[in-house]
Amino acid sequence: MKRGNWRASGTDRQRQHSQSQWRSRHRPLHDEQEYSSESTAGDAGSSTAASSAPELPGFYFDPEKNRYFRLLPGHNNCNPLTKEGLQKKEEEKKRSALLAEDDGPRKKAPRTGLNSALLLQKRHLGLLPPSSYSRLIHEVKVSGMQRHRLEVQSSNSTSPNTDNFHLIVADSACERVFTVNDVSHGGCKYGIMNFHGYRKGSLSVEMCDNLYFTNRKVNSVCWASVTHTDSHVLLCLVGISQTPGCVSLLPASLFSNFNPDQPGMLCSFKISTAWSCAWCLNPQADKTFSTGLSRQVIVTDAVTGRRATYLAGSDVLAQQFAVRAPVLFNGCRSGEIFSIDLRQRDRGRSHGWKTSRFFQESAITSIQLLQDENYLLAADMLGKIKLWDIRVKRSVKQYEGHHNEYAYLPIHVNEPEGLLLAVGQDCYTRLWSLHDSSLLRTIPSPHPAGKDSIPNVVFSSQLGGSRGLPGLLMAVRHDLYYYSYNKDYQDGLTLEDFPKNVHSNVPSGPAHR
Repeated sequence: MKRGNWRASGTDRQRQHSQSQWRSRHRPLHDEQEYSSESTAGDAGSSTAASSAPELPGFYFDPEKNRYFRLLPGHNNCNPLTKEGLQKKEEEKKRSALLAEDDGPRKKAPRTGLNSALLLQKRHLGLLPPSSYSRLIHEVKVSGMQRHRLEVQSSNSTSPNTDNFHLIVADSACERVFTVNDVSHGGCKYGIMNFHGYRKGSLSVEMCDNLYFTNRKVNSVCWASVTHTDSHVLLCLVGISQTPGCVSLLPASLFSNFNPDQPGMLCSFKISTAWSCAWCLNPQADKTFSTGLSRQVIVTDAVTGRRATYLAGSDVLAQQFAVRAPVLFNGCRSGEIFSIDLRQRDRGRSHGWKTSRFFQESAITSIQLLQDENYLLAADMLGKIKLWDIRVKRSVKQYEGHHNEYAYLPIHVNEPEGLLLAVGQDCYTRLWSLHDSSLLRTIPSPHPAGKDSIPNVVFSSQLGGSRGLPGLLMAVRHDLYYYSYNKDYQDGLTLEDFPKNVHSNVPSGPAHR
């Protein structure tokens, strides 16, 4: 380069530098606003930049400070940097953002162009069958559900509920919800929640509990029809110390003042360490229940106590009876799903009595038969949820997005509305279309994620009975939430608005051990 050209280029650089300084001092206001908006957009994309940053062993990348920091494994510092802690912080940040978005007045439609007005128009034009209209309108309602916190009232206590929910299970009509709460001294408390106010368009909850405590962990719960539909509750209790496990059959009338002098049949069966239980509603096996144990299944007559034992190759973690025939379906820790026809006599060591048998890749945590009992839903500990055609022993659908690694998590099916629900180990509640397996909505937990903060849910189009309200009931820690279809939903009434002699507690009984 010639010297004259070099000097000219240097002069040009100085002139450009002075011009840029002048522009920065005299920048118009709207330019500053544009610049700030651009910088905000850049901040929003910082997470993307962080994800693209290469991972260095022993370091982590902070997207806010745009630099690497050293991890301190096993350090004595009170606030060491660990991958688990950083990941938890990032997940909590994501949950808070999704929770704020979920609380917004407008929510994203589950499908593009799907809204109530368009569906109604197609129905009037005859372009949409009634069954499809009902299913799609529920998808629209589910996508717009709003969260409301419910106060759990008790007729014999004015103090708020401070015991964490461990399990909630609704009866067949969703009129009542049986609850298991962890109490502070290490035991469990049982109760039944009743719903009021739904005829006025709101929902309030009354807890009817009783002094039935146990120091043993509750593994599984299901409703039982002994004297009438959902007259009892079946519980599987884990043994401790010198006390073996057992299966208890509690009458639901213990948690109501209806017929307090005749609480019903209360039984306890010596069945040790049952993982799962199911009640049979088929008349050919009347008043029969099953329990899944370690490498075996026990089918018991609740009246006579007579038992039948079936050997299995693994722990039986999930069970359900078919209704049309006395057939029991079982899900195992090995991933095997098999059925037992109670009408067969052969119970030898061979697998000849297994009328159907197929496998998933991991431990089965929950199974649900559809109304067409040729189809079965199964969830496992890899987060896979599959719909099986039992006749051909083949998976026909898979529902993506569920998260599970080791937890014992149920799935919930509402077939009339065409919905599948599951709460993941990440504490998110997900709803899928049962029809085409598309993910409709992901609901973040109102509480930070944790092993003791996984929500328990009940979904029904008739919470409280035949004239009840549609929506989702969610129990997280000691709080209860209701996700309402109705955007104009008003908070529920208190117990003072109802007669005092309705659904009150019975006098406390002896402790149940």
